[in-house]
Amino acid sequence: MTIVPVLLYHSVSTDPPDWLAPYTVTPTVFAEQLDRLADAGRTVVPLRRLVAAQRGGPQLPDNVAVLTFDDGYEDFFWTVAPLLTERGLPATLYLTTGAVHPPGERGSGSLLPPAPMLNWRQVATLDAYGFDIGGHSQTHPQLDTLGRARLCAEIAECKRILEDALDHPVTSYAYPHGYNSAAVRRKVRQAGWTSACAVANCFSSQADDPLRIARLTVRADTGPELFEQWVAGRGAPTAPRPERLRTKGWRIYRRLCAAVGRPVGGPPRPAD
Repeated sequence: MTIVPVLLYHSVSTDPPDWLAPYTVTPTVFAEQLDRLADAGRTVVPLRRLVAAQRGGPQLPDNVAVLTFDDGYEDFFWTVAPLLTERGLPATLYLTTGAVHPPGERGSGSLLPPAPMLNWRQVATLDAYGFDIGGHSQTHPQLDTLGRARLCAEIAECKRILEDALDHPVTSYAYPHGYNSAAVRRKVRQAGWTSACAVANCFSSQADDPLRIARLTVRADTGPELFEQWVAGRGAPTAPRPERLRTKGWRIYRRLCAAVGRPVGGPPRPAD
């Protein structure tokens, strides 16, 4: 079985907001990580190649990796894209559409705390340069705690907004916070998304569920030794894996809190 590190990044910056700092790596560290992938012989491939293999298409070669970026921070345009472009590396950028804004204006609104976000002109430019654009909901809620109407809006309306903005189909989704459930995945599939990324902090594989692709979260405290282990295909389990009892219990707790009007907040937390 081909083990695939699908790396999840958020922000690449030297001066992130305090709330985002734990999920931010500096440009120097990010460049070093890209170099480690190359030095180890890892070929970075588009996420769609992994999805095609998971759906019975062409097999992946050994030693591949995938790069993904969640939320839609402005530093992807100014910092990440140049570093990837000069190395010829693909990546998928998952956008919270309510946080993306017209140039010089505000977005329609999201649950993300304040941070510099991409504008629609920058998104169109990144799309034209060949970066894959995916959906990450409208407002960045915990999807597995929502009622049916809002769940459908967060999944289907996000797709409509992106496709209207880019004028072509958008097929890959990422669950905010990584939170998903069988019901959420069913709605994602019904809305026309053909793949979706979770978190799980596992390696993905050709046997992984294309609507629950496992990723490894790269954080500020992800040291070089752990990163090198991931590049070598060690230091984490491999998906698919059964959902853990702890994950089910955490979902029930979050749903109960949401039901009484006190949703569990805080920054993104890894989940299966």
